[in-house]
Amino acid sequence: MALPKINTPTYELVVPSTDKKLKYRPFLVKEEKILMIAMESGEQPAIIDAVKDIVKSCTFEKFDISNAPIFDVEYIFLNIRAKSVGEISTVNMRCPDDEETFVPTEIDLTKVGVEMGEEHTNKIELTEEMGMVMTYPSLDSFIDFDTTNINASNMLDIIVTCIKQIYDKKGEEVFEAKDSTRKELVEFIEQLNSKQFADVQKFFDTMPRLKHTVKIENPKTKKKSEVTLTGLNDFF
Repeated sequence: MALPKINTPTYELVVPSTDKKLKYRPFLVKEEKILMIAMESGEQPAIIDAVKDIVKSCTFEKFDISNAPIFDVEYIFLNIRAKSVGEISTVNMRCPDDEETFVPTEIDLTKVGVEMGEEHTNKIELTEEMGMVMTYPSLDSFIDFDTTNINASNMLDIIVTCIKQIYDKKGEEVFEAKDSTRKELVEFIEQLNSKQFADVQKFFDTMPRLKHTVKIENPKTKKKSEVTLTGLNDFF
């Protein structure tokens, strides 16, 4: 006689970038095992693959994870994790007043959302006649670049992968980035002056991300502080 099957509950969330509803389920023991093995390995590509597989399976393969912005994937995974192993995550948080004391802090994952910086836009006006339309980094970009730490050494590579279009109002032309080589895109970015490059960097500095602020108290100094968590890693 075949053993009975356990019914898995389904839930619904709203995808941050599209405002569309998406059904999902908790991950199962076999899926959690894959994630744990990947995390124990400490290898970023393995962790990313595990997250992708879990999100794909737990959204019934209805979510296009390959082209989705990082913050969408992180938000969906956070919700899957909350329904799978508990909505409360305990995080050891460093007290900002002395930078050495850690305080175990409970985070309600159901209250974590995606926030966008002020004046954020994916359309960057370089001149009165020319500009760029940007896309957000995908999860796969984590493999090639450390998108959690965008700095001078990797900024150019990240910018190139996130250009969607370059438009010229005067010539009434639109150049699709996918039709250009990496070399051509790099050369275009290298033409920018400091102000224009700062405007491009602002796109990344203000783009949507998981964000949640908590209040903690240093047990040694009794100093109360607010600490802001950003990105999936901060919540576990």
